[in-house]
Amino acid sequence: MTHPPIIAARNLTKRFPIRSGNVLTGRPPASLHAVEDISLEFHAGEAVGLVGESGCGKSTLSRLLCRLIDASSGQILIDGQEVSGISSAAFARSPLRRDIQMVFQDPTDSLNPRFSVFDLIADPLRQLDPPGSRAALRRQVEATAASVNLSPELLSRFPHQLSAGQKARVGIARAMIVEPRLLVLDEPTSALDVSVQATVLQLLNRIRRDQGVALLFVSHDLDVVRLLCSRIIVMYLGQIVESGDTASLFQAPAHPYTKALLSAILSPRGREHRDRIRLDGDPQSPIDPTGLKCRLYGRCPAQQGICGQSEPELRPFSDGRQVRCHLADPEQIPSATPQKGPPDA
Repeated sequence: MTHPPIIAARNLTKRFPIRSGNVLTGRPPASLHAVEDISLEFHAGEAVGLVGESGCGKSTLSRLLCRLIDASSGQILIDGQEVSGISSAAFARSPLRRDIQMVFQDPTDSLNPRFSVFDLIADPLRQLDPPGSRAALRRQVEATAASVNLSPELLSRFPHQLSAGQKARVGIARAMIVEPRLLVLDEPTSALDVSVQATVLQLLNRIRRDQGVALLFVSHDLDVVRLLCSRIIVMYLGQIVESGDTASLFQAPAHPYTKALLSAILSPRGREHRDRIRLDGDPQSPIDPTGLKCRLYGRCPAQQGICGQSEPELRPFSDGRQVRCHLADPEQIPSATPQKGPPDA
């Protein structure tokens, strides 16, 4: 990217204390390492996928970026201005709050059942940038609703009177009304039928293209991520293990965990690939990891002695991606066929 990032994270870490220390018994304190030393950037108009198995830290990272929770260490910058020093409670009242918005996984649970659709969409604007008049507010709400294909007659309805697809579009409209620069989407299509998923994905792609909003798309569905995103970040046990452009990761994955994830994708005919890679064994505990071995050690089918002796660093590769693996060779990655951009809506 030639332009500076609009949003960036530097060495972002989140640890949840689960046990306090006891001097008398000699019991040390303990904490769960949910996100560990993550750095990433977002540029205007790009769609980035964040993938990994349940418990890898995707949702925690999303909430850190949205400033819904405070980081243990590290920085979050908006146009180079650090905002991680502002507490999450204070950031909720900051003018910068509008720059980063989130669309939650379950549209039903995230919508106040006592609010009409109009009030659901209008509420963030009232909190962060109240218009000068009720007429101006109505114009903005109606324009935002129209931009996500919500008809005017739906504005007086309540969440229980909406379909799943309509609820999803209300969640997107509620985030978009304050004109954010980064939209974080936590599994936004997981509760939707396939046909409705396609409609929502086309809507998100149109928003990205027409309004220049950057998207962070958190999902378990690798096929959906491949359709929407130009860049993918793969997480495992709180760390980024591989990141790069979508074509490179899908055609020539470099990390054993990425290879295992992609091998689980069903073929077009609904049958699993014959070369399915299974990660046997139990994952390591995320509670105070030693840092003396790879976090995939014990499950990795390619592991060698060095993997159990030191933790690999995230290294740059010749094709622009980054990989955290002792065994991956940065100079021996086959070139990927250029990928077409996300489908137009």
